[in-house]
Amino acid sequence: METLVTIQTKDLVKRFKTRQGDVTAVDGVTLQVRQGETYGLIGPDGAGKTTTTRVILGLLRRTSGESHILGCDSMRDAYAIRERVGYIAQQFSLPPDMTVIENMQFFAQVQGVNPEEQKHRIPELLEFAGLTKFTKRLAGRLSGGMKKKLALACSLVHEPRVVMLDEPTLGVDPVSRREFWNLLGNLRAEKGLTIFVCTPYMDEAERCNWVGLLYRGRLVAHDAPRKIKTMVPGSLLEFTPSHFVPAQKLVTDLEGVLEVQTYGLMLHVFVDDIARRQPEIEAALAAQGIACTGMRQIEARMEEAFISLITRQSQSDS
Repeated sequence: METLVTIQTKDLVKRFKTRQGDVTAVDGVTLQVRQGETYGLIGPDGAGKTTTTRVILGLLRRTSGESHILGCDSMRDAYAIRERVGYIAQQFSLPPDMTVIENMQFFAQVQGVNPEEQKHRIPELLEFAGLTKFTKRLAGRLSGGMKKKLALACSLVHEPRVVMLDEPTLGVDPVSRREFWNLLGNLRAEKGLTIFVCTPYMDEAERCNWVGLLYRGRLVAHDAPRKIKTMVPGSLLEFTPSHFVPAQKLVTDLEGVLEVQTYGLMLHVFVDDIARRQPEIEAALAAQGIACTGMRQIEARMEEAFISLITRQSQSDS
């Protein structure tokens, strides 16, 4: 049996009029998200992630192309989409002077959840989000991580089939981010929800079933994370040079070096042949009095793939 497509766009375009002329924020994006998947939309700031999300939801009018959720057209069926989709915006703000339980009741009312359903649904969601002990605490006094979990619980109060999240863990500490993503994983496993999330964090992208890499409004890669990580060139060497800038310049111009990335005080060097190039790099650095510590081959992660794909796309656009 074929898996249903929950979210779909085809040649989606969104342009904005500015004083300097038209700006294309979304440029011919075609993507599919299947039922029960977690789909991560990644890309640098200004890539068009939020605009794409808002057009799919029907919050912005598309310029051309197609966009659907659960078979509903984003432009024609906005009310039906609101009934079936949970959404946390990038700047989502809980009323700070309302308690946790009051926020839940408020969003339930906004979504048309009747009082009888609220009686069992709200306690279940509070327990799911780990907020049962904090029902009387003002939302404004919650930690950043707890605010995100409350926002998620509020977005689920009308039992949506799809949840769309725009950078939901931005500015949250690593432990709270991990807890939030564990909640998302439980949601998908227990309820079969489709989750569409925009994220700037590459470790979060690794948790997704499918990833779309957006750059300057265009989808430059669209595949499973393990497949995207194979799109980088050659094999990857990691090491820490004693003199960072001279080492970076020297290695970049060596034969067989395909790409050089920086990672803190380390260099990540993509080469065509590890066995041949590793001793050549070590010898070239030593000849210039540059020591290198911990040189080893590593597997490319999503972060390296992201930087490599963006760099190549930027060069081809130049």
